[in-house]
Amino acid sequence: MHEATIAERGEAGTLPAWGAVVSMSLGVFGLVGAEFLPASLLTPMAAELGVTEGMAGQAVTATAAVALVTSLLIVAATRRIDRRYVLVGFSLLLILSNLLVAMAPNLPLLLAGRILLGIALGGFWTMSAATIMRLVPERDVPKALSILFSGVSAATIFAAPMGSYLGDIAGWRMVFVAAAGLGVLALATQLATLPSLPPRGQSRFGTLLEVLSRKVVGIAMAAILLVFTGHFAFFTYIRPFLETVTGVGVAGISGILFAFGVANFLGNYLGAFLLQHSMRLTLALMPLVMGTLAIALASFGGDLMADAAMVALWGLAFGAVPVAWSTWITRAVPDEAESAGGLFVAAINFAIATGAAVGGLLFDFSGIASVFVASGAVLIVAAFTIVAGVQTRLVPKPA
Repeated sequence: MHEATIAERGEAGTLPAWGAVVSMSLGVFGLVGAEFLPASLLTPMAAELGVTEGMAGQAVTATAAVALVTSLLIVAATRRIDRRYVLVGFSLLLILSNLLVAMAPNLPLLLAGRILLGIALGGFWTMSAATIMRLVPERDVPKALSILFSGVSAATIFAAPMGSYLGDIAGWRMVFVAAAGLGVLALATQLATLPSLPPRGQSRFGTLLEVLSRKVVGIAMAAILLVFTGHFAFFTYIRPFLETVTGVGVAGISGILFAFGVANFLGNYLGAFLLQHSMRLTLALMPLVMGTLAIALASFGGDLMADAAMVALWGLAFGAVPVAWSTWITRAVPDEAESAGGLFVAAINFAIATGAAVGGLLFDFSGIASVFVASGAVLIVAAFTIVAGVQTRLVPKPA
């Protein structure tokens, strides 16, 4: 049966287009993997380009900044283009970005390549939830989103260690060539499986403000900011905690972070399971668990096995978070899921910067324990905000 027919049935509420869902997961794996690569290759990149590691690190900053801007503009900018072509275009940008970085003779061209990645990353994430809800019936959306986000977890687990290993063997440029090859695989799979997805509605730049002005969306975005700010304040400074409090070396840190990544992968599917029973419970329980763990680590950390178990449990809980919130978007803002997705992506990128910055100030001022206590407090406030104010039933478009 032709994939387009399957997808049309998916929109009508019968047969899901799982091949297209898997193709999007491959795209996510390629995008997030490319985003993480500089972290494991920073030293050789800086040495060959003749810049400091701090300057080379701007490759990450450039990607995040452009992703933030793109998430807010892409829906209106592409409002008349078939979503199949838009998503395929993002995969093309992924390939071009990696090839440009691989061939870059200097820092400006390397940053240009990373800017292309930021456009692809921000755009793809913005449209992901809205696309998934068109590929599968409503009952299968949580499962489809868990498959999509498994690409993120897989990239988290494999990108940095494999990038470091391959870079040591073949050089950092060949690592980005290999990443471009993954982009080609994602592109080919998307061309084979993604159906035509004509644009819906007439989203314009003002649509973002209209969606944000809805009470249900405004409260949810505040909760999202709290959840992701709390998470990234914790996660950004997990290594110094493990070094100074738990007292483990590089090998131990790698093992604990690998366990975090595996647990995060499983958390995607835990989220899909819990959403079948209660969306409000899923949205609120995960930050409550994470906040409790952060405070427990700050108060009782120091035992290797206990700390490793708590970090892994954190990964499990956080794995359910993006699945739950993306599902919330498809149910609470079905008429403007793309615009709501753009706000979601923008909120996450803002939270990454905020969590890392505030966490750094606390770390320098009063030590790592204060970072984890603050992270825990923010996450617990997020949980209560969700229980008290976030609607989880389908919300029709205002008249």
